[in-house]
Amino acid sequence: MANAYLHSLHVHPVKAFRGLAPREAVVEPWGLAGDRRWVLIDDGGKVVTQRQQPRLALAAAELLPGGGVRLSAPGREPLEVRVPRASGTVTVEIFRDKVEAVPAEDAAAHAWCSAYLGAAVRLVHLDDPAVRRPVDPEYALPGETVSFADGYPLLLTSVASLDALNSLIAQGGHAQEGPVPMNRFRPNVVVAGTAAWAEDDWTRVTVGEVAFRVAKPCGRCVVTTTDQGTAERGREPLLTLGRHRRRGSKLLFGQNLVPLSGGTIRVGDPVTVA
Repeated sequence: MANAYLHSLHVHPVKAFRGLAPREAVVEPWGLAGDRRWVLIDDGGKVVTQRQQPRLALAAAELLPGGGVRLSAPGREPLEVRVPRASGTVTVEIFRDKVEAVPAEDAAAHAWCSAYLGAAVRLVHLDDPAVRRPVDPEYALPGETVSFADGYPLLLTSVASLDALNSLIAQGGHAQEGPVPMNRFRPNVVVAGTAAWAEDDWTRVTVGEVAFRVAKPCGRCVVTTTDQGTAERGREPLLTLGRHRRRGSKLLFGQNLVPLSGGTIRVGDPVTVA
């Protein structure tokens, strides 16, 4: 582990949209600055992701100064959306959580997203992540909160584990679906210089000068089978994870992190573990 380092960073301004890969990112208590502060919801307030709408993989969101986003997608003119004033909230259902969020003020934002998906959706913003959504109490410490990420502030994966997984896919019955790229797993931090699956045993990670607690392994879903460049779905990597990385009903790849301190992390930073 002496040579472990931060290989890449990934920020997803709108949940389920294509991510950005900055060279550095500020770590806030609820995740990387700008990560998953926006999300789409349906008429019932339920979050809409690639689980229901694989075409979201082809949509992109660029962060603007102040926290707004510039949306782009095939067949659509780009649209800039500013952070809404906190004039009123709607209830968002994300898994088992009910979270208050603020709808985009400009009706064009909702129309743009709805037209792209061919379904009625609204774009909403998490105005105050410090209070809106606690981390799952089964795995949280008091006061820990999270954005619109699936459940935890950051997701860590490793280059070595992906290489090992792709070797297993190549040996299996659906080798034509491999190798799968890292963007299938939509991580925030990717580390290199470790052994395959070493992260299974970590309890604490320090990237540069910023420390994180390892909360739990990440159970994977159908989104990992979605080609992020075409929005088409296959069977891998879930088929191979099911054979080699199953724990109970969960298929595991990556580790969920909670920040223990703040600061800025940068690609190339040393990574130490405990």
